[in-house]
Amino acid sequence: MKRPLRLTLFILGSAALLTALIIAPQASSPTGDIYIVKIEDYVINPVTAEYIVKSMDIAAKHDAECIIIELDTPGGLLASTRDIVKAIMNSGLPVITYITPSGSRAGSAGVFITLASHVAAMAPSTNIGAAHPVNISEKRSLDDSLKELIDYFVKKKGAGRKPSEEADPMEAKVMNDTVAWVEGIASKRGRNADWAKKSVTESVSITEEQALKEKVIDLIAEDTDELIEKLDGIAVKLPDGVKKLSTAGARVISLDMDLRRKILNVLANPTIAYILLMLGFYGLLFEFTHPGIGFPGIAGAIVLILGFFGLQTIPIDYAGFFLIGLAFVLFIAEVKVQSYGLLSLGGIVSMVLGSLMLFSSSSEFMRVSIGIILSFAVSTALIIVMLLGLVVKAYRKKSVSGKEALIGKKGTAVKRISPEGKVFVHGEIWDARSDEVIKKGEGAEVTGVDGLKLIVRKSKEV
Repeated sequence: MKRPLRLTLFILGSAALLTALIIAPQASSPTGDIYIVKIEDYVINPVTAEYIVKSMDIAAKHDAECIIIELDTPGGLLASTRDIVKAIMNSGLPVITYITPSGSRAGSAGVFITLASHVAAMAPSTNIGAAHPVNISEKRSLDDSLKELIDYFVKKKGAGRKPSEEADPMEAKVMNDTVAWVEGIASKRGRNADWAKKSVTESVSITEEQALKEKVIDLIAEDTDELIEKLDGIAVKLPDGVKKLSTAGARVISLDMDLRRKILNVLANPTIAYILLMLGFYGLLFEFTHPGIGFPGIAGAIVLILGFFGLQTIPIDYAGFFLIGLAFVLFIAEVKVQSYGLLSLGGIVSMVLGSLMLFSSSSEFMRVSIGIILSFAVSTALIIVMLLGLVVKAYRKKSVSGKEALIGKKGTAVKRISPEGKVFVHGEIWDARSDEVIKKGEGAEVTGVDGLKLIVRKSKEV
């Protein structure tokens, strides 16, 4: 009986030791992991908004200790910014925004995201401010676009609307709404609401040292490791109460943007979307003017669809889009109808004006530069001139088949022509008629065709 008892005690002891080894690390580990998302020089758009919000959902589902948004952005769309801020303000998970690495900025939309976070931090040599969301100026007028085009040639810089100019009622309405919004966010998080207002109304921007002094952010950290160290023990206010962060020794999990979102984010770039749109139209233009080829039309349609996807994430003016479409209709009509360049001229004007009007935002990073627009306009003009040249050349070229192809050809009389006989022309023997006598062996030149009979005259050359 002793041996079974000893065996039983050994098994129980081993099980207890194994259980202790398994449980011990868990007992000494933090309450949850730290998740990190990176916005690296991305414009805040529907794609980046989805990336941030979905990452927050994943972190919350895994009972994370907190989520850190490493931010570097020039700004973004007001609607997308609101989606992110709304998710942060109502999050039961602590959200920390960290403007990093050195040299980064939180401009425009980045200001709202930073102010809304439970903890705001910056790395050395970074800045925050100029909180003008993309839609704050609503749409650029055609007059603004034409001024910018003229200014491109005169001063080599964008004209646009100057801050000192009086805003229209709609812009003032949006401005007032945005000011109230940013003040509410800052007050809710206990940050400097007066500076937040100036950031929107006066586009002020400050460094990390000034931001800490002005109580815009909570701390400065050299890198992510130092940030995690400084976060340990900080109390944050959540919808369900106050939580004290326990970040010491926590595992860090990076939630990188997946390939699908990266591709969609590239397509959401206004310049890329515009280039794809133009290339798609070029493919269809070549297909319509050279039917039967197939590949340009298929490739053009694919590229055009990708361009359309990009356009759906960017505020555009549909009048500009339809003007570009009209331009390519006029280009196609020019090839089919002889207008002596009038349709092409109208197409070029329509294309330039449509391109200027296409992206309605007044923000420089949400529209296409004048240089790219003019490059496509000049390229299109050259292509149309080349196509017109080929058409004119085809009209002027003599026919290489039928009756007309025989006129002017020279041959040899194989039977005396007086007034009728036979002649060898173009590799064949023809019945011939002439007003003058042409002896056998003498040269003959075709001057006309009467049915299957050639009208010829004497020629010294054969």
